[in-house]
Amino acid sequence: MADCLSAHEIGDTSGLPVLIIHGWELAGSAEELDFEPVFTTASGLRRIYVDLPGMGATPANNVKDLDEIYQRLVQFVDSRLGKSKFLIMGSSCGGYLARALAQKYIDQVDGLLLRVPLIEPKDDLRDVDPFQPLVQNEQLMASLSSEDKALIGNVHIQTTAYIECLKAKYEAVAPALEAADKQVLNPIRTDPQRYKLSLDLDSNENAKLLAPTLILCGRQDEVVGYRDSLRLLELYPRSTYVVLDRGRHDLPIDQTEVFGALVRDWLNRVEEWRAYK
Repeated sequence: MADCLSAHEIGDTSGLPVLIIHGWELAGSAEELDFEPVFTTASGLRRIYVDLPGMGATPANNVKDLDEIYQRLVQFVDSRLGKSKFLIMGSSCGGYLARALAQKYIDQVDGLLLRVPLIEPKDDLRDVDPFQPLVQNEQLMASLSSEDKALIGNVHIQTTAYIECLKAKYEAVAPALEAADKQVLNPIRTDPQRYKLSLDLDSNENAKLLAPTLILCGRQDEVVGYRDSLRLLELYPRSTYVVLDRGRHDLPIDQTEVFGALVRDWLNRVEEWRAYK
């Protein structure tokens, strides 16, 4: 099944491919919002934003579990990228899938970026801290409309500026969330056996990816936390591991400069790796 996933390509068509995998119920367009401002200052990169089954412009086609989603990514890589070298980036569940692809294509992958990666598929086994505001303003929160409260949920930084940034981001990704095929996706997400890859990504027997890796977590990540990701330091010898204070699962909100600096540092390390390996 050639090119079984919809994808949007940006940049140099002859450049180094960068496969970018979004999170659950989102779309490649959500990744573009955060990464394209960084990539516009980089050259020689062919960014490929895929839409996973049942998300974005890719139909679900009766996908049954995360293994099938992974296999469709494999088909996409084989069809679109062949034997070429490439980079992989993944956010949340996309980070989980990115790790699996990096293991399969270990000789082709020259860099891996994991943003708030899903490590533990079972919700009740995740090491997640309870919600606690870092900057509290009860008067401001009480003044929000019911629509805004429903849109943004819990707010760690209760300032007007932060809330405006948060609303802007959620409004931008809302169309992708609304378009997701929940009839197909919800049964996968609510079943721990279906929302889990059969591959053992944490085995020490696996060959280790030696390419530069960036693991970017949020100190206040309310979905996957950050402590479960600590194990990745032993699995990726060339990894930079960053935990951002004020960082939620949807980072960056108002930390776009530090986010961009970290991604650019990773790209610089990739360039060095490719030049001297």
